[in-house]
Amino acid sequence: MRIKHQTPDVFVTWRTILPAIVCGLSMTACNRQVQAPPPPVPEVATVTVTQQSVVLTTELPGRTSPYLIAEIRPQVNGLIQKRLFKEGSDVKVGQELYQIDPAPFQAALDNAQAALGRAEANLPALQLRANRYKEALADKAVSQQDLDDAAAALNQVQADIRYYRAMVETARINLNYAHVVSPITGRIGTSTVTDGAIVTAYQPVALATIQQLDPIYVDVPQSTTELLRLQRRLEEGRINQDGTNANQVQLILGDRTKYPLEGTLQFRDVSVDPTTASVILRMVFPNPNGVLLPGMFVRAVVKEGVNAQAILIPQQAVSRDPKGNPVALIVNASGKVEQRMLSLDRAIGDQWLVSTGLEPGDRVIAEGMQKVRPGAEVKTVPFAGKPVANLKSH
Repeated sequence: MRIKHQTPDVFVTWRTILPAIVCGLSMTACNRQVQAPPPPVPEVATVTVTQQSVVLTTELPGRTSPYLIAEIRPQVNGLIQKRLFKEGSDVKVGQELYQIDPAPFQAALDNAQAALGRAEANLPALQLRANRYKEALADKAVSQQDLDDAAAALNQVQADIRYYRAMVETARINLNYAHVVSPITGRIGTSTVTDGAIVTAYQPVALATIQQLDPIYVDVPQSTTELLRLQRRLEEGRINQDGTNANQVQLILGDRTKYPLEGTLQFRDVSVDPTTASVILRMVFPNPNGVLLPGMFVRAVVKEGVNAQAILIPQQAVSRDPKGNPVALIVNASGKVEQRMLSLDRAIGDQWLVSTGLEPGDRVIAEGMQKVRPGAEVKTVPFAGKPVANLKSH
């Protein structure tokens, strides 16, 4: 009975306390929401865009070829008596390589000299006869026919002398051809004949081949597209070739090591290969130690010119949009992120050469791009990446 009388009081008490508790909890939550600290401003590392002078180069594949090449062939028929060189050795111009049996050529020379001597022996008598007949004709002592016969005989012997002199010279030349000599200085390869072989004049198979390797050529194909692009840049003034030693070329060997000596660009071919749509660039490199051999695959670094207003940014500062176009994020003067569409020329070391999209003074985000979006406010610090030591493009 006592409980029944106390129940309404309890209900009254809780009815009074409960709203106060709910209000207190709501005020606490509100206070907490008001007092929560703002999210931190993301920090990014930026690179300030500047213009600089850059030597632009193109790396093109090519192959080496001999500076001079001579295929040794006999100029007379005969028997090889002796090979006078060591295969794979260096030979000098005029050095004797093969000895062909000279006996038949010496005999031919002796025969021609004898015939010449016989003709020359008849010349004085015929000359005197012709002179006497000419004087006798004035006294009517001989007929005109006698004088004509004497003059014809004199002319005949004079022609014979000229003929036999030519025969002597031919025989002497053939005798000299029995000594096969090197027409150039270079390195000789294997011999296709041995002692005792029979050879014929101007045979299709060469006896040996000599190649001059110092200096040596490097032939490099360049596409017409690249050639036209270079000409257009020169016309537009985007690059210039003044004071760049544009004819100087560097070489990279097959193992990616740099050849220590620079070469010279000799010429660009004037015709286009229809199968490859390219022109040939011929370069000359010194090769005193014989490092470069004919047929080696190399890469030539050809100087195009100097871009005096080049803009370079780290490659990590460039990303791609869903369509594959290059973009970069910059921090504007208000400290907010903007996206810029870029046009890239080429990679130079670990940097991109930017054609359009950036201006000097722009702050390009190089680190921290994953934490920000366009329009976000950011805090910037200088980018501490590794600088590029060599600003030449490859």
